[in-house]
Amino acid sequence: DTTSMSRLVTSNGNPVDDNQNSLTVGPAGPILIQDFHLIDKLAHFDRERIPERVVHAKGSGAHGYLEITNPDLGNYTKADYLNGVGKRTPCFLRFSTVGGEKGSADTARDP
Repeated sequence: DTTSMSRLVTSNGNPVDDNQNSLTVGPAGPILIQDFHLIDKLAHFDRERIPERVVHAKGSGAHGYLEITNPDLGNYTKADYLNGVGKRTPCFLRFSTVGGEKGSADTARDP
């Protein structure tokens, strides 16, 4: 019987009668958490791997220190390490490139 082979089922094998509607409280009410099929679909959708959004380990880094040279910076922040000319704070920066090489447009990543 081929009809039983093409029937939509949940991840645990229960048949799905309606794949397009959710259980709600009234015609325009909130969706019920007891709608197992919806929760099952969302759980699998959340874990889908989208290849074009995978962050690749490409980029560069820099380490050294940050030295404050502008006396006016204290007017814009309350962070102690940014208040006071001559303060040196050790730091490490990582610059990551997600899509494309140097000089490529953002449309290559976000069409």
